[in-house]
Amino acid sequence: MKTVLCITLNPAIDLTITLDVLTLGAVNRASENQLGAAGKGLNAAHVLSELGINAIASGFLGDDNDEIFERLFKSHKTFIGDAGIGQLTDGFTKVTGATRTNVKIVDKQGCTTDINGQGFLIDNDAKQALFKRLIQYAKEADAVLVAGSLPKGFTTRDFDELLDLLTQNNTKIAVDVSGDALKAALKHNLWFIKPNNDELSGAFDRQITTLDEQLSAIQEISGDIEHVLVSMGGKGVHWFKKSGQKRQIYHAIPPKMTVKSTVGAGDTMVAGMIFGLLQNFDDKTLLCHTTALSAHAVTVIGVQVPKRNELLNLIAKVQIFDKGIA
Repeated sequence: MKTVLCITLNPAIDLTITLDVLTLGAVNRASENQLGAAGKGLNAAHVLSELGINAIASGFLGDDNDEIFERLFKSHKTFIGDAGIGQLTDGFTKVTGATRTNVKIVDKQGCTTDINGQGFLIDNDAKQALFKRLIQYAKEADAVLVAGSLPKGFTTRDFDELLDLLTQNNTKIAVDVSGDALKAALKHNLWFIKPNNDELSGAFDRQITTLDEQLSAIQEISGDIEHVLVSMGGKGVHWFKKSGQKRQIYHAIPPKMTVKSTVGAGDTMVAGMIFGLLQNFDDKTLLCHTTALSAHAVTVIGVQVPKRNELLNLIAKVQIFDKGIA
């Protein structure tokens, strides 16, 4: 069974509140609420484990409120005996303070409003302790994912150093970040990245929406990045796969879904991509499987893999277009 190291530098406790309509300045009553351990890398680790990959979830974790994370790892152990379920291992480095709480307000139209809290402050001792642990994990893993935002005290320079360490110890490094962290990542030789249009626009300081604009930006990347996946919400995803000095381009369009929440859909897409690449799926199978997993993710609160029959049904509805080599 393959092993993937999933790094979440700034995890969160997600409080997801579902209501009919959010009215500002008024009392709003929730129809449903859910509290869970989260963060982009942790979400991806959860999905990977359900797909049959052994996932190590690492990063920083505040010791003031780590109980909900400990419950997640403990509860997952009860499923290990189930066929096809991988391990979900706690590889976090504890730091002084509390892990942030993020509030997700979801209305009946599927529109999500995020309120992200402030978390712990990282000092140099915590950085070095984590780096030492990650080097060992990276050497033993089949692939590594770094995803999510940077915590206070962890600079873009620190992130750059982290990517240097990881790429020296593993050839399959996937990155899902935004802002200055994405700008830093684009200078490294990576396995794949998954920005959306807004994140890609921010990294290149210009508006990027069309396929041609995406390709132009990708051709400017200084690092050697094998796979670039650009997500576009309901419009699907463009996959730019390295082919010599050019890119093989695919466009996948998901089936129409009833949206409950978009939280975790991108993380699920990243997990699906990692899974498919490690399984050596052919291009069409990989992209159909990844897109179907992400499509299902918008129909649930949190992250989870659909039952086999449901997944096969979604895969059959994904449309794949070969855009050629450019």
